[in-house]
Amino acid sequence: MHCPFCRHTDTRVLDSRVAEDGSAIRRRRHCPADSGGCGKRFSTVEQMQVTVVKRSGATEPFVREKAISGVRKACKGRPVTEDQLACLGQEVEDTLRCNAKAEVPAHEIGLAILGPLRQLDEVAYLRFASVYRQFSSAEDFEAEIGLLRAERQLVSAPSG
Repeated sequence: MHCPFCRHTDTRVLDSRVAEDGSAIRRRRHCPADSGGCGKRFSTVEQMQVTVVKRSGATEPFVREKAISGVRKACKGRPVTEDQLACLGQEVEDTLRCNAKAEVPAHEIGLAILGPLRQLDEVAYLRFASVYRQFSSAEDFEAEIGLLRAERQLVSAPSG
C-alpha cells in the first residue's frame, strides 16, 4: 500500500477492524519515517469486490451506477427521486455482497433489482420486468399484474 502523502511503498498496518456489517475492513496504517517514509498515519478501507459473470463468460466488476441506469430508464416519468434510486442501488449491492459469492451471474443482478423496485414503484417494476423477463405479449403483462394484485390482496387481507 502506497502512502497517500509521500507515495512510499513500505507502510505498516497498526490496527484492523471489521465494519459493522462485515462487508469491509478498516485498517489504520503508518508510513515509517525510519525507512524513507514521511512518518504520517492514514486509514484505508478494504471492501470485497463483487464480480459480474456475463452470459459470454466474461467478467467485470459490479458497478452500482450501471445497475441504477437500467432502473432509471424504467422509472422515467414516474415519481421516483434520485435519492430513492441511490437507495435501491445500495440495497441491490448489499444483497449481492450478502450472498457471500465473489462472482455473481449477471441475471442475479436483475433478480436483486426486481424486489426493491416492486416496493418502490409498480409501474417501473412492470417496465423493468418486461425487459428483464423478455415479455412477448400482453398476456405476459396481465399475468404479472395478476401476481401483483394477488400479493396486494394477501397483504391487505385481515388476519384472523
